[in-house]
Amino acid sequence: MKVKIVTVGKIKEKYLKNGITEYVKRLSRYVSLDLVEVNDERAPENLSPKEIEIIKDKEAERILSKVDKEYIIALDIIGKQLNSIELANKISDIFSYQSSEIVFIIGGSLGLSDIILKKANLRLSFSKLTFPHQLMKIILLEQIYRSFRIINNEPYHK
Repeated sequence: MKVKIVTVGKIKEKYLKNGITEYVKRLSRYVSLDLVEVNDERAPENLSPKEIEIIKDKEAERILSKVDKEYIIALDIIGKQLNSIELANKISDIFSYQSSEIVFIIGGSLGLSDIILKKANLRLSFSKLTFPHQLMKIILLEQIYRSFRIINNEPYHK
Protein backbone atom coordinates (compact mmCIF):
# COMPACT_ATOMS: atom_id res chain seq x y z
CA MET A 1 0.00 0.00 0.00
CA LYS A 2 1.31 3.39 -0.99
CA VAL A 3 0.07 6.88 -0.29
CA LYS A 4 1.47 9.87 -2.14
CA ILE A 5 0.64 13.46 -1.31
CA VAL A 6 1.36 15.97 -4.05
CA THR A 7 1.26 19.61 -2.98
CA VAL A 8 1.80 22.88 -4.79
CA GLY A 9 4.38 25.05 -3.05
CA LYS A 10 7.02 24.48 -0.44
CA ILE A 11 6.53 24.35 3.31
CA LYS A 12 8.73 26.99 4.94
CA GLU A 13 7.34 27.26 8.46
CA LYS A 14 9.30 25.21 10.99
CA TYR A 15 6.25 24.37 13.12
CA LEU A 16 4.50 22.86 10.08
CA LYS A 17 7.62 20.93 9.06
CA ASN A 18 7.84 19.50 12.59
CA GLY A 19 4.20 18.40 12.52
CA ILE A 20 4.60 16.84 9.09
CA THR A 21 7.70 14.97 10.26
CA GLU A 22 5.77 13.60 13.25
CA TYR A 23 2.88 12.28 11.13
CA VAL A 24 5.25 10.82 8.53
CA LYS A 25 6.91 8.89 11.36
CA ARG A 26 3.57 7.70 12.75
CA LEU A 27 2.29 6.66 9.33
CA SER A 28 5.41 4.63 8.51
CA ARG A 29 3.94 1.70 10.51
CA TYR A 30 0.99 1.46 8.16
CA VAL A 31 1.87 2.59 4.68
CA SER A 32 4.64 3.61 2.31
CA LEU A 33 4.36 7.40 2.16
CA ASP A 34 5.73 9.73 -0.50
CA LEU A 35 5.49 13.52 -0.08
CA VAL A 36 5.98 15.44 -3.31
CA GLU A 37 6.11 19.22 -3.64
CA VAL A 38 5.86 20.96 -7.01
CA ASN A 39 6.69 24.61 -7.58
CA ASP A 40 3.86 27.10 -7.50
CA GLU A 41 3.41 29.89 -10.01
CA ARG A 42 3.76 33.47 -8.91
CA ALA A 43 0.28 34.91 -8.51
CA PRO A 44 0.15 38.68 -8.19
CA GLU A 45 -2.95 40.34 -6.76
CA ASN A 46 -5.89 41.31 -8.97
CA LEU A 47 -5.59 38.52 -11.52
CA SER A 48 -8.31 38.13 -14.12
CA PRO A 49 -10.25 34.85 -14.15
CA LYS A 50 -8.37 33.89 -17.34
CA GLU A 51 -4.99 34.56 -15.70
CA ILE A 52 -6.02 32.46 -12.69
CA GLU A 53 -6.91 29.54 -14.97
CA ILE A 54 -3.58 29.83 -16.81
CA ILE A 55 -1.68 29.69 -13.51
CA LYS A 56 -3.71 26.73 -12.23
CA ASP A 57 -3.20 24.89 -15.53
CA LYS A 58 0.59 25.38 -15.32
CA GLU A 59 0.54 23.98 -11.78
CA ALA A 60 -1.64 21.09 -13.03
CA GLU A 61 1.05 20.13 -15.55
CA ARG A 62 3.58 19.89 -12.74
CA ILE A 63 1.18 17.88 -10.57
CA LEU A 64 0.34 15.43 -13.34
CA SER A 65 4.02 14.82 -14.02
CA LYS A 66 4.13 13.28 -10.50
CA VAL A 67 0.97 11.17 -10.89
CA ASP A 68 0.92 7.77 -12.52
CA LYS A 69 -1.85 5.22 -12.18
CA GLU A 70 -2.81 5.93 -8.58
CA TYR A 71 -6.36 6.44 -7.35
CA ILE A 72 -6.58 10.26 -7.34
CA ILE A 73 -8.18 12.15 -4.48
CA ALA A 74 -8.22 15.90 -5.11
CA LEU A 75 -8.82 18.17 -2.14
CA ASP A 76 -11.54 20.54 -3.26
CA ILE A 77 -13.63 22.91 -1.15
CA ILE A 78 -16.79 21.85 -3.03
CA GLY A 79 -15.92 18.15 -2.96
CA LYS A 80 -17.60 15.42 -0.94
CA GLN A 81 -17.37 15.76 2.83
CA LEU A 82 -16.70 12.62 4.87
CA ASN A 83 -16.31 12.09 8.58
CA SER A 84 -13.20 10.28 9.84
CA ILE A 85 -14.81 6.84 9.87
CA GLU A 86 -16.15 7.31 6.34
CA LEU A 87 -12.71 8.41 5.15
CA ALA A 88 -11.12 5.35 6.78
CA ASN A 89 -13.69 3.11 5.08
CA LYS A 90 -13.06 4.82 1.74
CA ILE A 91 -9.28 4.36 2.03
CA SER A 92 -9.76 0.71 3.04
CA ASP A 93 -12.11 0.11 0.10
CA ILE A 94 -9.71 1.72 -2.36
CA PHE A 95 -6.83 -0.45 -1.18
CA SER A 96 -9.01 -3.57 -1.11
CA TYR A 97 -10.85 -3.22 -4.41
CA GLN A 98 -9.44 -0.49 -6.63
CA SER A 99 -5.76 0.31 -6.27
CA SER A 100 -2.73 -0.31 -4.10
CA GLU A 101 -1.75 3.33 -4.52
CA ILE A 102 -3.60 6.52 -3.59
CA VAL A 103 -2.47 10.04 -4.42
CA PHE A 104 -3.92 13.02 -2.57
CA ILE A 105 -3.52 16.34 -4.36
CA ILE A 106 -3.48 19.72 -2.60
CA GLY A 107 -3.53 22.76 -4.86
CA GLY A 108 -1.81 26.07 -4.40
CA SER A 109 -3.25 29.36 -3.18
CA LEU A 110 -5.58 29.60 -6.19
CA GLY A 111 -6.86 26.04 -5.89
CA LEU A 112 -6.76 23.21 -8.41
CA SER A 113 -7.20 23.35 -12.15
CA ASP A 114 -10.27 21.79 -13.75
CA ILE A 115 -7.79 19.46 -15.47
CA ILE A 116 -7.00 17.89 -12.08
CA LEU A 117 -10.56 17.99 -10.79
CA LYS A 118 -11.86 16.15 -13.88
CA LYS A 119 -9.12 13.51 -13.62
CA ALA A 120 -9.77 12.88 -9.90
CA ASN A 121 -11.52 9.70 -8.83
CA LEU A 122 -12.78 11.57 -5.75
CA ARG A 123 -13.06 15.25 -4.92
CA LEU A 124 -12.76 15.49 -1.14
CA SER A 125 -13.61 18.50 1.03
CA PHE A 126 -12.48 18.80 4.62
CA SER A 127 -14.69 21.81 5.26
CA LYS A 128 -16.51 24.68 3.64
CA LEU A 129 -13.85 26.83 5.26
CA THR A 130 -10.75 27.81 3.30
CA PHE A 131 -7.44 26.63 4.79
CA PRO A 132 -3.93 27.68 3.75
CA HIS A 133 -2.57 24.91 1.54
CA GLN A 134 0.49 24.57 3.79
CA LEU A 135 -1.71 23.89 6.83
CA MET A 136 -3.95 21.55 4.81
CA LYS A 137 -1.02 19.19 4.35
CA ILE A 138 -0.70 18.53 8.08
CA ILE A 139 -4.48 18.25 8.48
CA LEU A 140 -4.54 15.68 5.68
CA LEU A 141 -1.66 13.71 7.20
CA GLU A 142 -3.44 13.62 10.56
CA GLN A 143 -6.63 12.34 8.96
CA ILE A 144 -4.76 9.66 6.99
CA TYR A 145 -3.08 8.58 10.24
CA ARG A 146 -6.45 8.55 12.02
CA SER A 147 -7.86 6.49 9.14
CA PHE A 148 -5.21 3.81 9.55
CA ARG A 149 -5.81 3.72 13.30
CA ILE A 150 -9.51 3.16 12.59
CA ILE A 151 -8.83 0.55 9.87
CA ASN A 152 -6.61 -1.37 12.29
CA ASN A 153 -9.14 -1.14 15.17
CA GLU A 154 -6.70 0.89 17.23
CA PRO A 155 -7.79 3.62 19.63
CA TYR A 156 -7.92 7.18 18.38
CA HIS A 157 -9.05 10.46 19.86
CA LYS A 158 -12.71 11.10 19.09
